[in-house]
Amino acid sequence: MIINEQILLTYFYLLVYICLSSGVILFNKWVLSPKYFNFPFPITLTMIHMGFSAVVAVIVVRVLKIVTPVKMTFQIYATCVIPISAFFASSLWFGNTAYLHISVAFIQMLKALMPVATFLVAVVCGTDKLRCDVFLNMLLVSIGVVISSYGEIHFNVIGTVYQVTGIFAEALRLVLTQVLLQKKGLTLNPITSLYYIAPCSFLFLFVPWYLLEQPAMEVSQIRFNIWTFFINALCALALNFSIFLVIGRTGAVTIRVAGVLKDWILIALSTIIFPESTITGLNIIGYAIALSGVVMYNYLKVRDVRASSQLTTESVPERITKVFNTTLLLVAHVVCLTDILLVISTFSCLILIV
Repeated sequence: MIINEQILLTYFYLLVYICLSSGVILFNKWVLSPKYFNFPFPITLTMIHMGFSAVVAVIVVRVLKIVTPVKMTFQIYATCVIPISAFFASSLWFGNTAYLHISVAFIQMLKALMPVATFLVAVVCGTDKLRCDVFLNMLLVSIGVVISSYGEIHFNVIGTVYQVTGIFAEALRLVLTQVLLQKKGLTLNPITSLYYIAPCSFLFLFVPWYLLEQPAMEVSQIRFNIWTFFINALCALALNFSIFLVIGRTGAVTIRVAGVLKDWILIALSTIIFPESTITGLNIIGYAIALSGVVMYNYLKVRDVRASSQLTTESVPERITKVFNTTLLLVAHVVCLTDILLVISTFSCLILIV
């Protein structure tokens, strides 16, 4: 009964994450698109998110003192937090800029390259080994994305370059977080992560904002609604919390699997909310090929975790072993649920095309 309650609670957290992630992406597209809210300044929007998150984190840590900051020296901050913040700011900047040029549906298809980028960066940095089975999965994902891109009606080179660059920047951030922070023995919760990373990311964004967007904002008619941007920033902050909540309860593998489901939902919703987001049959075929590689990659990760847990079963307390096995069971449930919903979503998207 306890396991069932844990599974239901995990599904609830995953549902919250999927709803918030989908909502933030669609919200950002609506705000940035010239056809809708017409605020075509992605760096400014990203700075609003980072500034709002930084203020909330400072209030919680320094004013209310609900969360205690970790012990961090200037050397750790300079060698760990600053590089991570730079790549975090870059991934958000490039990702939001892509909304000005390509559709939400095509962006989600390109995001299937995230495992490929993370694997390549991890191999270069020495945190992962070049394995034949993983390499073949990455090759399958890449072929699927190429086919999906070839079938894109409104293909835009600039938007595609922005999105792919943002994907590799996010991959560098993930690998650097593992290499730098974990080796230093630092554990950051959602509040402390925003407390250290958000202000630094805001400063990194200031230079490109001053050079690229600030001159245009002086001469253009800017549509600014304080409540719109407040709700948008609040949703982005809630999304960051939900990501840490899901990862803390299940793991990074589970959130990657949930991300696959979220991408399908976004592709279907974007075609309804934004009529200009046209999906072709070749888009769906290519994306299905890419996702098959992503699902296999997630399966390999789950298998590796299970194998490592079996090797260390004799050396860990029985209580920890039961908790870990429960986590693996949750991951298995999520994988099965995602596979079923992927099939349903595929047929739904094909029906929308027809």
